[in-house]
Amino acid sequence: MAITYTWTIPSVDHSIATGGITTIHWQCTAVDGDHGAHSYGSTSHSPDPSDSGYIAYDSVTEANCITWAQAQLDKSAVESNLADQIAESKTPTIGRGTPW
Repeated sequence: MAITYTWTIPSVDHSIATGGITTIHWQCTAVDGDHGAHSYGSTSHSPDPSDSGYIAYDSVTEANCITWAQAQLDKSAVESNLADQIAESKTPTIGRGTPW
């Protein structure tokens, strides 16, 4: 089965004065059958209202934020790390517990 990656934006921080998004809190979830893993973090942004591509808070979509966050991340590294976590889950190399 192939791993499915889902990127979501649980929340953002924005400037009340300009409406520009300043922090994007992102999450990536990976699922392969009964195995899953997730990663989360945040990216900082400095939106310029005079920029022709500027999008104010009320008009921003989750897809916009995913694109902006991924532009600042190594998307492949995030997804590769999740794939490694799933591989470890399927075939553990480290055990937990106590021997008694």
